[in-house]
Amino acid sequence: MARSRMITMDQKEEDLIHAMSIKTLNEIGICIHSDSVLKMLEEKGAEVDFDSKIAKIPEVMVNEALKTAPSQFTLYGRESKHNLPLPVEGPPNCSTSGLSVYVADIDTGEARKVTKDDLAKFIKLADALDGVGYVWTSMTLSDVPAMSHGAHELWVTLQNTTKHVTSVTAQSAEDAKMQIELAALAAGGKEQLKKKPLMSVICCTISPLSFEKGAIEAQVEFAKAGVPIASMAMSLGGITSPVTMAGTVCNNNTENLASLVITQAAASGAPHIYTVESTPMEMHTAGISYHSPELPFISVSAAQMAKRYQLPCECGCFGGSDGKSGMPWSFCETSSSSLSIMNTDLSAGMGSLDDAKTNSYEQLVIDAYFWDSYRVFLRQYEISEETVALDIVKEVGHGKNFLTHKHTFGNFKKELTLWDKKKLAMQATLSDNMVPEAKEIAKDLIKNHVVPALDIEILKQGETILEAYDQQVTARLKV
Repeated sequence: MARSRMITMDQKEEDLIHAMSIKTLNEIGICIHSDSVLKMLEEKGAEVDFDSKIAKIPEVMVNEALKTAPSQFTLYGRESKHNLPLPVEGPPNCSTSGLSVYVADIDTGEARKVTKDDLAKFIKLADALDGVGYVWTSMTLSDVPAMSHGAHELWVTLQNTTKHVTSVTAQSAEDAKMQIELAALAAGGKEQLKKKPLMSVICCTISPLSFEKGAIEAQVEFAKAGVPIASMAMSLGGITSPVTMAGTVCNNNTENLASLVITQAAASGAPHIYTVESTPMEMHTAGISYHSPELPFISVSAAQMAKRYQLPCECGCFGGSDGKSGMPWSFCETSSSSLSIMNTDLSAGMGSLDDAKTNSYEQLVIDAYFWDSYRVFLRQYEISEETVALDIVKEVGHGKNFLTHKHTFGNFKKELTLWDKKKLAMQATLSDNMVPEAKEIAKDLIKNHVVPALDIEILKQGETILEAYDQQVTARLKV
């Protein structure tokens, strides 16, 4: 099937990025702050210096990881209508943002710390919106112990959506095991979770070329459990990667290959998603720049490398970085975010404000409505002798029109886009006129949308597990 695509690099340039990544892994290596992971890699053939924590990975290990990693798998939802086969056919699936520390109050608009109730409402709203394909555990809870907040966020999210859930925080191997246990409750057991994973997990590298102890040990546990790993590289060009586009693209690629090697070393055949959320630095603040014109190049290049390796990918950054709800950006800035997700399977960012530090109910509605309209640009078209329709051309004849022909009436609805005018009205660039309407839509959906509940006994088990876990982590902090 045909669809719009972007290509950034020719074959020689793509080959060079791959070769330089292999050279980096073999000669510079990666820093892993975990002796257990270093030992695992050494047993698989890596050259390891336990004093410096550097593992040098030979090309043969990369090739083996690429051979064993599945090129196709499915992210499951609690309801099968929300299953997401990867790679996608047609437009990518977009998710909510994560992991904000604030929520914009739906009544006052003021940013405040997040509670379980806020997260439940946000996920319930995401479940109701067709434009949201899956959800992240989008907010950092302030009303639970800090060392177990990821598990609580996963549990709240699982209860309030039947869509696939991506966990964003896992701080240790123990934390990963707890999240696996909670997800297994919702899935019907650990074997069922492995067979039909209704959760995946973001496992970030620390650019440049580093892995934090707790996160990488958690990644190993998730891989063993069959939970798909999204190996997110977040290189910031000019700060945590070279300022050149080539340097940033290569660093992202190297970190993804390193993470893939770790996943496959832990569990050969474990599902893995090539993931990049990377921008150049914002020159005025030295911060992240979600609306930079370089963003599409970085993101599309990442997706191109993922396709080379036959790996599903999650690239690009959806949503806004301004401090208030609406669409307060120029056409060019809006295009930067939109173009960044042209070639990917998955993307994230819906509902975010202020460089993803805050989530907004109204912004989630606006972003979902925008995506409902925008994704038709990435729809598929059949190119065949039948659709070329020469027989119809012959019937109509020279100099005449196709308007009244039955072929036009039989095909226009599947070939042409009929815009939803109400959703288009929410896309008035440099305007916040859509915010009051979005607020009312959000309130109505939060109030009236019904998410099928987990079984009461499963809920009790989950709460018991979390209570015990909270006591453990709290006790450790007192020691």
